[in-house]
Amino acid sequence: MKLALIGGAGIRVPLLVGGFARSTLTLDQIDLFDIDQPRLAIVADLARRMAPDVPVHVHASAEPCVDGADFVVTSIRVGGIGQRAKDEATCIAHGVVGQETVGPAGFAMAVRTIPAMITYGTLVARRAPSAWLVNFSNPVSIISQAIHAHTGARSIGICDTPAEIFEDAAHALGLPPAACDYDYFGLNHLGWLREVTFQGEPQMARLWDDDGRLEAAYRSPLFERERLRGMRLLPTEYLYYYYRPDVALANLQQAGTSRGRVVSALTDGLFADLAKGVADPIARYQQYLAARDGSYMQLESGATTPRVKPDWAELSGYDKIALMTISAIAHDTGAVIPLNVPNHGVLPFLDDEDIIETPCAVDAKGPHARAVAPVPGHTRALISMVKEYERATVQAALTGLREDRIAALAMNPLVHDKALAERLVDALLPS
Repeated sequence: MKLALIGGAGIRVPLLVGGFARSTLTLDQIDLFDIDQPRLAIVADLARRMAPDVPVHVHASAEPCVDGADFVVTSIRVGGIGQRAKDEATCIAHGVVGQETVGPAGFAMAVRTIPAMITYGTLVARRAPSAWLVNFSNPVSIISQAIHAHTGARSIGICDTPAEIFEDAAHALGLPPAACDYDYFGLNHLGWLREVTFQGEPQMARLWDDDGRLEAAYRSPLFERERLRGMRLLPTEYLYYYYRPDVALANLQQAGTSRGRVVSALTDGLFADLAKGVADPIARYQQYLAARDGSYMQLESGATTPRVKPDWAELSGYDKIALMTISAIAHDTGAVIPLNVPNHGVLPFLDDEDIIETPCAVDAKGPHARAVAPVPGHTRALISMVKEYERATVQAALTGLREDRIAALAMNPLVHDKALAERLVDALLPS
């Protein structure tokens, strides 16, 4: 099996390569491509250290990287982490939440990324037509929508956010996460967990009136208990930006920085150390990952201490979701995994070809979305609103027209104002 990674200089590539190398997959080679060739060389060296028994090749162009691949993983960030930091700072300066995937910063990232991803998706369809394209590139929902609509690639969007709420809810209920079934629906970074079932019995009723269990369902203090009890749903953590945008913005303004700036500084430090040489590159890399993960949603939530990944966490992590998905296809397992796939009637109020995030049974033929019960009214309204914005964002990225960008961003629930959208478009995406 050949695995190709476009965006091979990405910071999580060594983690991903190491996980694949230790798996039950029969890997003949792993090929990496990135437009940042100097950084690719550093990442490839680290990846080889983490996967000493699998040949890791680097390429100066995407074509030979993709040729003959069975799976192509895409994880690109147009403009790099420095651009993320600038986008988030711009949003905060305009009085809007600065976060890389939702709101205006997510819009700017999507507009920059969509043209490149359509090029790569078309390349995969032409050079490796039987391959599955597994997309990590954010914002996953919008990018996956563009790939599906405008390339011929067989594609899947992946994110570990649903898996994290699954295992956290199960752990709060005192249940083994891998043995439970989960009723979940929505879009990427806009999803809700409705029920956890164990041995055929629903379990969530035990959560709502137990303060300790309810607080344990999240790794950061995000939602008011009264809100959760009123909904009788567990929203994924990104709903924090939709439900409590004023709180998130106030916390960021008080901090005087954004996570993008924090991650940018951490990443610059890592590559400076790896370039000059350190005694144990893998240990330095793991130190970086721990610091990066610890900063996740810390500023936005106002948490006073870094977030620590629990020892019992076994399902979450981009590397784990990617491995689970590819293994399920390669080994024809039928494993149930939350993925970003075409709707095809699962949520009847959306178009069939809209990309949604939903549990799928995954076998040799790919993902098969499972049926979802009717969703509550307020979630349906927000899903519909965000999906309309996502469709418009894809179109705006393709036309490149300022007026299309303004119209699309004005649809975003965190903007909802044409004059503000105009100012943001001009600041984030100057002509």
